[in-house]
Amino acid sequence: MFTTLEPMEFINPAATEPCACPARSDDGLTTTVPRALVHRAAVAEVFLTGMCRPAPERFHITAQWPRGHSFFTPIGGTHYDPMLIAETIRQVGSYLAHEAFDVPLGHQFLLWSLEYSTVPEHLVIGSAPAELDLTVTCPEIRRRGNRLTALGYEVVIRQRGLVVATGRVGYNVTSPAVYRRLRAEQLAKEPVASLPPTPLAPAAVGRLSPFDVVLAGSSRPDLWQLRYDTRHPVLFDHTGDHLPGMVLLEAARQAAVALADDGAAVLPVSVISTYQRYAEFGSPLWIRAEPAPTELGDAGTRPVRVTGTQDGEQVFEAFVSTEPVGAGGPPR
Repeated sequence: MFTTLEPMEFINPAATEPCACPARSDDGLTTTVPRALVHRAAVAEVFLTGMCRPAPERFHITAQWPRGHSFFTPIGGTHYDPMLIAETIRQVGSYLAHEAFDVPLGHQFLLWSLEYSTVPEHLVIGSAPAELDLTVTCPEIRRRGNRLTALGYEVVIRQRGLVVATGRVGYNVTSPAVYRRLRAEQLAKEPVASLPPTPLAPAAVGRLSPFDVVLAGSSRPDLWQLRYDTRHPVLFDHTGDHLPGMVLLEAARQAAVALADDGAAVLPVSVISTYQRYAEFGSPLWIRAEPAPTELGDAGTRPVRVTGTQDGEQVFEAFVSTEPVGAGGPPR
């Protein structure tokens, strides 16, 4: 498992680091990278637009965020949903593995950790889609022979030279044959299309549609059952034998908003998440949230610890810090 650092510890937010590639072209901004390379079935869900490699373990990647999205809806009508950051840096890992480290399609990626931290005032939606420049470094590369087995990478996202966010991800890579041995029992099962619990009110978790709500209530105000529908076009973009990590991350965000219970539009300005085991279909998964020590968040934020438990075992843990939209504050 990869270790984590405090958010944004590894960069200077005021620094600029232009692309050093010898022959950079803006042509990549007119199209996306191949959808298969970021593990997406829908072209509309691909945010990366190109890449160059100025050094063996350093990359420059371009990306674009749409001003509107069916699931990553604007927060408060004014700010990009920071979960776009999480999905963008997740796509970076898949793309690097296939395009830069020669991992064949069909290999499985096991997410161990994902974290990001934002500069909220740089998330304001402008008059055109956000054209982003990502600087990516890979401090942890593990191989068996010439084959990539694990990758830890760090990302700095900029727009017009300003730091929008930083992130860090760690994952393992498994061949199809090994994965079939590890997951034989689960691969033989059909994914459960939907779990029955009634969703929380969308406004209670910062969503607009009940279809996007992944929490159902319980007898306790700090505990919810995960609910999902495999027909969701974003959370379940393609079929799989377990619940995607992005579903769990969305559950953590919604739990942090629900715990606040103040009706305000809030930004999940930072997340530190780790994943201990697969989240399986068909068995209740319980999401619990509690206030976290204030030193885990920046001034003016509300840090929350969220855990997911299934069959008595912890599946994931996330520390989510939220901030009301428009709260302002100095850049992080």
